[in-house]
Amino acid sequence: MRGVLIAGPASGVGKTTIALAIAAGMRARGLRVQAFKCGPDFLDAGHLSAVTERPALNLDGWMLDRNGICEAFAEGNADAEMAVVEGMMGLFDGISGEGEKGSAAEIAKILSLPVVFVVDASKSARSIAAVIRGFEVFDPELRFAGVVLNGVASEKHYRLLADAIAENCGMPILGWVPPQTGVHIPERHLGLQTASEIDWDKKRHAFEILAKERLNLDLLLSPKFQVEPCKVAVSTVDSEPRVTIGVARDAAFCFYYQDNLNLLERAGAKLVEFSPLHDATLPAGVDGLYFGGGYPELYVSQLSANLALAGEIREFAASGLPVYAECGGMMYLGERLRTRDGQAHAMAGVLPIESEMTDKLVRFGYVGLELQRDCLLGVQGTVLRGHSFHHSRSSNTCDLAPAFKAHYTLSGATTEEGYASGNVFASYIHLHFRGATEIAERFVALAEQAARRWAGVR
Repeated sequence: MRGVLIAGPASGVGKTTIALAIAAGMRARGLRVQAFKCGPDFLDAGHLSAVTERPALNLDGWMLDRNGICEAFAEGNADAEMAVVEGMMGLFDGISGEGEKGSAAEIAKILSLPVVFVVDASKSARSIAAVIRGFEVFDPELRFAGVVLNGVASEKHYRLLADAIAENCGMPILGWVPPQTGVHIPERHLGLQTASEIDWDKKRHAFEILAKERLNLDLLLSPKFQVEPCKVAVSTVDSEPRVTIGVARDAAFCFYYQDNLNLLERAGAKLVEFSPLHDATLPAGVDGLYFGGGYPELYVSQLSANLALAGEIREFAASGLPVYAECGGMMYLGERLRTRDGQAHAMAGVLPIESEMTDKLVRFGYVGLELQRDCLLGVQGTVLRGHSFHHSRSSNTCDLAPAFKAHYTLSGATTEEGYASGNVFASYIHLHFRGATEIAERFVALAEQAARRWAGVR
């Protein structure tokens, strides 16, 4: 199969645009394209999923070990012909300035992927060659497929750039892209708009045209960019489901690592989706609930008005069946959510907490968790890894002990966070279950045990 990793010297240079264009262009040629996103980002993964019409997977060098990365890549590519991996931040940016851990470069080397290097050339001339050459020689173990020049003002501007690159650099030019409007994706406080808010029939076609007119896809399909699949066992679901887990999925709750869902299925769960925005009842026969992150604050009135479902969720949690919530899901399970205009809106009322929106990030970055007590995710002392990114804060409305100690890699801060109340676990941290597969297995096992206990009650 073929595969490439799309990276750049920094954030904001157009990696997402080029990754989506390559994925759309390859798909338009009839290839089965599997997309991946380096790092913890949900939004880019959602857009890649929409373009390929296959769930994109996250490859994270800090939350996953080398074997986990290879497993995810192999499983995602089981029936694919082309892998498109979008990098994060700058190519060499990871958890520190001292090494490559957590960087796109680390992923490229683990998977032997050639790098498509995207640069913002909008304000550059000959100096662009110095940037490209520096990245070419920084790590001799990396190989580059070529460079894409983004934001090129004109044919004349392109010729100036191309001459400088040809004279000083080794990598070929894969294409150049003028300032775009047809493929622009609007942004908001956590990043790009979600995939569900975009008309992908039109947008996908626009990316296909961009790739056809501006990128040399033939070069990326050449034999020299053949990728050897990772030599790991590809796991499959080989037994009948033992439990049914309801997954909250709509415009308000859309941040899920696809691996988390895959691993729950592998552990014995049948997953059924429901919408806290639109459904008046929970799916019949569910044995556990999973609330992902998202944008509950954008739909707070609609969520608050759905009293029937909120009541069912409270009854479900009170029955002892497991409930897991991350970030926006945790905010929804609380008593109230206060928006930036100061208005307080009633939420599901499962946990005695109140959340309020803020005008800036409260916590950001990778975080290690040490569980303070036995709970849904594991036994006391279990260490997990996750990621935090939110414009809100939550506080107890009664005495509720924190669930874990959190150690933030970026700030170095250590805090006590999260809520573990009986069968309910909720926190701001997004966990990648492949980094600790026992989470999925424990979730399913506890759901099965609770379902048996309550079979006569329900």
